[in-house]
Amino acid sequence: MKLKILFEDKNLMVIDKPAGISVHADARTTAKDVTIADLVLEYDKKLLKVGEPMTIEYKGKEIKINRPGIVHRLDKETSGVLLIAKNQKTFLFLKEQFQSHTIKKVYKAFVYGHVSDPKASLLTGKRGVINAPIGRSPLDIRMWTAGRGARPPIREAVTEYIVLNRFTDNNEKGINQDNKFSYIEAYPKTGRTHQIRVHMRYINHPVVSDPLYRGSNELALGMKRLALHAHTVTFRLPGGEIKTVESSLPADFKKVIKTYLA
Repeated sequence: MKLKILFEDKNLMVIDKPAGISVHADARTTAKDVTIADLVLEYDKKLLKVGEPMTIEYKGKEIKINRPGIVHRLDKETSGVLLIAKNQKTFLFLKEQFQSHTIKKVYKAFVYGHVSDPKASLLTGKRGVINAPIGRSPLDIRMWTAGRGARPPIREAVTEYIVLNRFTDNNEKGINQDNKFSYIEAYPKTGRTHQIRVHMRYINHPVVSDPLYRGSNELALGMKRLALHAHTVTFRLPGGEIKTVESSLPADFKKVIKTYLA
């Protein structure tokens, strides 16, 4: 497997991350698991010196995890745009943009149920707004939760969204909540772990086939993985230009659209 590069200059590149591959190693990955970090180093070994490594504790030992040039991350089963810095100055430049929330990201997702149209306002237009702090789940160390019950660290989290379409899986008998779905576009204003996934569950419309947050909902729409795609990223280049890079919808998304929305 090689990196699919959507944009590249002397300072950075934007890659198209496929679903099913971790951005970097963690306590659950094995020596056999290929990560984006591995592919980045295959592309350019000099990038090992770029970025900030992460240290984790596993079985009583501290393990150093290299994240060459990696400024942010996507969940393993999420596909789409991912920024990689090619030098430390650019890494810090992009990191500051993420910390100040000036980088704009757009996600596409299929969610369970028919999401209601949000009430229009002068501030947000026709976008819905989920403003709910996110903290650790009291039930599962892998999970996060919004609203009541969240445990520290609790951080501000805001996600805006619009409903692109609503549809029903007519392969199921009758029409009920179990075979209703919505196709949404989400705009995270903050960058918390699992933010879109947690916030969509918070409004009772979890992302289709989410292994952690779908609750009692079954895998659906033929999606064998989390139905979440990082569609575009907009950021400032070191020279000052505003750049938007887009990742085309992956094959599984296109199949759902062709089957239910065409």
